[in-house]
Amino acid sequence: MVKSPMLVLHGPTDVGESLGARVKAMRLSKGWTRKTLAKRAGIAESSLKRFENTGRASLDLVLKAAYALGRLDEFGTLLEPRAARSIAELEQRSEQRGRKRGSI
Repeated sequence: MVKSPMLVLHGPTDVGESLGARVKAMRLSKGWTRKTLAKRAGIAESSLKRFENTGRASLDLVLKAAYALGRLDEFGTLLEPRAARSIAELEQRSEQRGRKRGSI
């Protein structure tokens, strides 16, 4: 569960719904119709409607919509390693860099 002061997300469905709602809000703040955003993003209008209403979409659709809205750069730091909390954790990461496969 991810917590922030204004929003509590419990899982992938919640995150998807939140992203869909944010895309819709941004689209409306620009005065764009779904048709306009879909055309600018190169995606199907029906897929955009489903995303805005349910949060369900392919990663490709989400990235194209973000690009059309001028927000693609925000995905650049997604899933980057978090800062090490200790020297031991930093040393462990250094040892794992040469690995090409998981161990579990």
